[in-house]
Amino acid sequence: MEKSWLAERRPTDVMQGLAKGLAVIEAFQEGATGLSVSDAAERTGLDRATARRCLLTLNALGYADYDGKYFRLAPRTLRLGHAYYRSASLPATVQPFLEDLSQATGESASVSLLDATEVIYVARASQKRVMAINLTPGSRLPAYCSSMGRVLLAALPPAEARAILERSERRAHTPHTVTDVGAIMEILARVAEQGYAGIDQELELGLCSLSVPLIDSEGRVVAAMNIGANSVRSALPQMIERYLPQLLACRERLRPLLDTRV
Repeated sequence: MEKSWLAERRPTDVMQGLAKGLAVIEAFQEGATGLSVSDAAERTGLDRATARRCLLTLNALGYADYDGKYFRLAPRTLRLGHAYYRSASLPATVQPFLEDLSQATGESASVSLLDATEVIYVARASQKRVMAINLTPGSRLPAYCSSMGRVLLAALPPAEARAILERSERRAHTPHTVTDVGAIMEILARVAEQGYAGIDQELELGLCSLSVPLIDSEGRVVAAMNIGANSVRSALPQMIERYLPQLLACRERLRPLLDTRV
């Protein structure tokens, strides 16, 4: 779990209890069957007593259900995610453009942001299901082997991108996955130079993806946008030929509308 942001704050500026509670909430994303006190302590690095108090507090406030052994997040936690979508401008801004792009290409289109070592989907228009998992806003994928992740990593200073890669759990999802930090850094240099990233079955067999950075009116990268397709239907070279011009055209239409305060 990413904790470096805590180290950058003065101790008096941080409510440790709130930070610990949020760490416990995030620990639920690693398992859908619920968490025991021991599970929560192990995944967060908290001692058992602190993890137990956090879980019981979530239960008392209606954010978690408890069956006597396992805690599970309750529907009330959806309020936390909905608060972002109500307050952020990016999802609402890009959604109609993604719908048009998806309709024009016949493929799924998405926008994501970088969050620690992962990308998090904030908007999506789906024509066909191209992955085994069902991607929706809020879904996460590893940045090191996803096309949107590589676009966003390539926009960072190289030292910062390398640090994120080194913190990532880099595993081979398929025989095509690149996991070596040095090799990925070379790929990121090419991505930065050419202005787009393509993934050919690195994340899942049969999946190709093509991404470009979304750039605001001041030239800053604020997000990534992609098209994903089945490799049988559209191999990566064909995707670049067919869809890169459409991605770039969509990006230019979005540019004057984007606000860096996403």
